[in-house]
Amino acid sequence: MRVQRLALLGASLAVILVWLAPAVAVAQAPAAAAKTWTRPQTPDGQPDLQGIWNYSTITPLERPGDQAGKQVLTDEEAEALNEDARTRNDRRPAEGSAGTYNAFWWDRGNSLGRTSLIVDPPDGRIPFTPEGEKRAQAGAVRGTDGPESRSLWERCVTGPGGLPRLSSGYNNNYRILQSRDYVVIYQEMIHEARVIPLDGRPHLGPNLRQWLGDSRGRWEGQTLVVETTNFTDKTNFRGSATALRLVERFTRTDADTIDYQFTVTDSTAWARPWTAAFPLRKTDEPVFEYACHETNYGLVGILSGARADEKAQEAARRGAN
Repeated sequence: MRVQRLALLGASLAVILVWLAPAVAVAQAPAAAAKTWTRPQTPDGQPDLQGIWNYSTITPLERPGDQAGKQVLTDEEAEALNEDARTRNDRRPAEGSAGTYNAFWWDRGNSLGRTSLIVDPPDGRIPFTPEGEKRAQAGAVRGTDGPESRSLWERCVTGPGGLPRLSSGYNNNYRILQSRDYVVIYQEMIHEARVIPLDGRPHLGPNLRQWLGDSRGRWEGQTLVVETTNFTDKTNFRGSATALRLVERFTRTDADTIDYQFTVTDSTAWARPWTAAFPLRKTDEPVFEYACHETNYGLVGILSGARADEKAQEAARRGAN
């Protein structure tokens, strides 16, 4: 009987091991893949960052006031935010609030599980100076006097906020191309291409200002470091002005991820430099053409309404006299 029980026990263990084997293999596969991943290089021996990368996320740039002192969300909190982002535009008509498009058209991404993209300062907030905060608030107000008073994004001049580029509702893709002497970052939003030299040339003179600034790149080990200066005073990144200095760092961490960090400095806008970080994730989605002003009835309506208001005000003044 003992021999029979041992034989039965052995057979049962064999069945259990066979049943568990696929699960064990699946659990070990990512770890094994991570261990065997080799950072790719270009023919010139540079770390290879090429491909199409998506940076969409609903994690806010600044930490909300009701989450002060909290850096990380629980899984339940993150999933609740994800669900809200997925269904928000489909719920709005039923809730009696207006929306632009339904959920099909949005690419907001998911929460990173953090309360802010800003990682320094530790409170996750922009360290505004009074002047910078005033400029940031002024930049958020859009007038109707003429097209010049509308945002650069709305006028299809440059993407939301210029640089650094942050996640918006759609078109959150980069295409990165490399040669020995240049890196090109093609931005899907507003179809802008940043051509970044790697040959150590100096920045442009201070009198030459550009929408996306003047970028220079260099390699620090496995990290591409891009320093950008010479921004125009017509852009306004969270209260910045012409003194804005942007330093970006791109580090390939696995086959599907680039760790992206940026640090911005402008003593007129912020009391100290501050840093944000988020991943760029490899995607098989194509980079689409950004057709911006075609059938833009909104801008026509805004300016036509402003002219109608002016005529009504003028008629009222004449009537009062």
